[in-house]
Amino acid sequence: MRHCPYNPSGILAAAALIGAALPWQAAQAVDASVRDALAPGLLGLYPSDRFKLATGRCQDCAAPGQALWYFSDDMIAVAKADGAGYAPRQRAQEDVKTWLAAAGGRARDQAPPLVWIGSPHVAEGRLEPDARLARAGGAAPLNVEFTPRLSTNRSYVDRSSLTFFSGGEVKARGALTEERFVMRTLWPKRYALGAAAPSAPLAAGETIESLVRAQHGGATAPYASRTLWRRDGGRAPLPLAGKPVLAFMLNGAQGDDDESYGGHFAVATGRFGAAGEWDNWLVNNFYSLASISEKGIVAAILPMDAYMGDLNSGQAWYRPSYMLVAVLKDQRAPALVQEAIGRVFNHFYRQDFHYRHASTNCAGINVETLRTLGWNIPRLGGESPLKAAVALPYMALKEVSLASGQSAYDYLKTERTELLPFVAFDTIADDLLKRLAVPGRAAGGTLEAQLGADLEALLFVRIPQFPSSRALGHDPVLSLREYQQRAPANRADWKIVPVAPRVLPAAFKDGAAPGERKPPSVIATWLWFGVAAVTAMALLIRCRRWLASRRPPA
Repeated sequence: MRHCPYNPSGILAAAALIGAALPWQAAQAVDASVRDALAPGLLGLYPSDRFKLATGRCQDCAAPGQALWYFSDDMIAVAKADGAGYAPRQRAQEDVKTWLAAAGGRARDQAPPLVWIGSPHVAEGRLEPDARLARAGGAAPLNVEFTPRLSTNRSYVDRSSLTFFSGGEVKARGALTEERFVMRTLWPKRYALGAAAPSAPLAAGETIESLVRAQHGGATAPYASRTLWRRDGGRAPLPLAGKPVLAFMLNGAQGDDDESYGGHFAVATGRFGAAGEWDNWLVNNFYSLASISEKGIVAAILPMDAYMGDLNSGQAWYRPSYMLVAVLKDQRAPALVQEAIGRVFNHFYRQDFHYRHASTNCAGINVETLRTLGWNIPRLGGESPLKAAVALPYMALKEVSLASGQSAYDYLKTERTELLPFVAFDTIADDLLKRLAVPGRAAGGTLEAQLGADLEALLFVRIPQFPSSRALGHDPVLSLREYQQRAPANRADWKIVPVAPRVLPAAFKDGAAPGERKPPSVIATWLWFGVAAVTAMALLIRCRRWLASRRPPA
């Protein structure tokens, strides 16, 4: 299971404090700068009081037991009631399709069944260079300690990190004790977006790709946002407080991992806060469950500030990121997406289907769900289906591994919007700008129609990498060819981090669940075996005929 940054017994003790007086409340009045993780507010689109804090050892939580197992000693928020469910005898996307039809294309107000919170408390204030948190209202500064670095994590917070955050207002998730606040996440409150500026459409020669690639991905560039489109065409700032959103996150390539050039993709939902905050949006982060991440990442629905700012697993600590925000006048579209993905996550935790880098990855799972909901995101096809057919036997023979050949086939054959995060991000942005933002052009199904009717603005947000001891990241690749050009020619020279396997206990397997669809390479393998068998038979027949022709007459 997951590396836990807190002592498990400490987590359980902290959980016991929820709903009771915090340790510092006995000596002073309630201080709004430190609060419970589920204090009144929103988690994504949902009021926080619809959830309860627990650990994965919870005995009365409605979330699937498989999901709870991954967070046995970690803090989670689980829906008290009316959480997204699943159909155990259907595959994930079939389940979503059936659910969508039964609901008449409308969200049912079903909260995520499980949100990975990670910490029992939240603190806000001004981080000082001496690692103390100065709080408003005359409250005494709070001593701060950073949660320990995981032994497998290659880098961590350093002096440059404190310089970046010090002097500014921050939000941190962590565990409060009588002596200190142990920070697990760190987020700059200055990233709030109070209003959408007047529209600044893409100029001639500008593309979403060029915005992402600017300054080699912009790891050290300033945080910035740009309004690419506004329905009202107004020149005055458009207040964003309370606006619902459907957002698409592209995380760049890491600077110290040759397996990360593809970047990462996620979908987020929520509402802007009163001052334009977006740290409480929920991010749907699909990630492999078959291994223990060196940074402690676990596939989950989690708050944006945890997804980006967790001191070990946060995306912003090891690469630059880019976000496309669809600002909407109604929450029906993001609610529909969130409920559908909640169902998909239930299937994912049950291992009804597995994460596959070449066919069912972070981009593929999210994009496939959006398509199932009725958004006709343009398909681009595989990068090279013809090369895929040749690559299967070639790589299998070269590497003396059928798995290597099948992997090469799947990479070259898989639909590019479901394979490469940058392609998914770029295609979605292009479709929103050129089709869904144009009146009358949204001619697809339920989700597409809702987005076309409700879209008010499109924002592009550039998020730099947080300074630390980690090497700077850069823009992700847009093709397999570009990946090949960046990576060392000799695989032995690749910088990678070995990870330990994680196996779901057999007791959690549902034998009656429908079988997982095989990747395309499995069918291709049988076709090649058939071709090989026919070829071998033809050669054998020809050889026998030749031998017969060489025999002397009787």
